Parts: sequence; C-alpha cells; structure tokens
Amino acid sequence: MTGRIAGSRAVAVLAPLGTALAAGAAVAFVGAVDPNEPGHYPPCPFLLLTGLYCPGCGGLRTVYALAHGDPVAALGLNPLVVLMVPVLVLLWGRWALRAWSVGGSAGESGGGPGWKSIRPVYVWLLLALMVVFWIVRNLPFGEFLAP
Repeated sequence: MTGRIAGSRAVAVLAPLGTALAAGAAVAFVGAVDPNEPGHYPPCPFLLLTGLYCPGCGGLRTVYALAHGDPVAALGLNPLVVLMVPVLVLLWGRWALRAWSVGGSAGESGGGPGWKSIRPVYVWLLLALMVVFWIVRNLPFGEFLAP
C-alpha cells in the first residue's frame, strides 16, 4: 500500500515539475536569445496595429534582464511582469506542495494547479490592475511605465 501512495505522489508531481521545466527552458531561451536584437522575436501585434503598449510589451526584455540578474532594468521595462514573478512562483509552489501531499487526488483539498484555489476576487483584482496598467502606461503622465 505504501508503494502505491509513493507512486501516486510521484505521478502527481510530474505536472508541476514539467511546468517548472518548461518555464525554465523558456527563460533560458529568452536569456540566450537577446530580445533587444532586432529580428529574434516578432513584434507585439497590438503595438504594431495601434502604436500603443499592451500590458505585456517589454515582457521579453524584462525576462532577459531578470535572467541576466538586472532587476532594475527589468522594472524599467515592465514592472507588472516583475511583480508577477513572485506570485507565479508562490502559485507553483502551492501546486507542487498540494500535488505531493495529496498524491494527485482531485478532491476538495486538491492536487490540482494552485490557481484552482484562488478566490475569484483576486483574479478580478489582477485583471483590473492589468487594465489600469495598460491605460496608464499609454498616457503622458505614465510614460515612466512604457518599455
């Protein structure tokens, strides 16, 4: 019976570990392929069509700066992405811990992703923050938020 529980836990942890591996590979790729060099990545379609910055504009360069240990430059490019990194790490940690401790069961105490247990009000607050950030970075007094 103990071997079965350990096997269940190992399988349950594969999803969070796979997600961490994919995220790490993406960060490593962006860290290796400089988004500041033209032609490495496509331009932001919203910026291309409207001339306005979206909430994600500067995100690749932010990840590049963080991957190279420059949080000050990263904050200057997209502070929203920088502020979301610890939140995503926390959610991933909750997910991994629940997957390990529950063994992947889909019950109420949950072995699913950490975001399944987030209160809807926090999701709405994040969306509101993104919309406000989106608007303010395109206004004259919010130029400091532009990448």
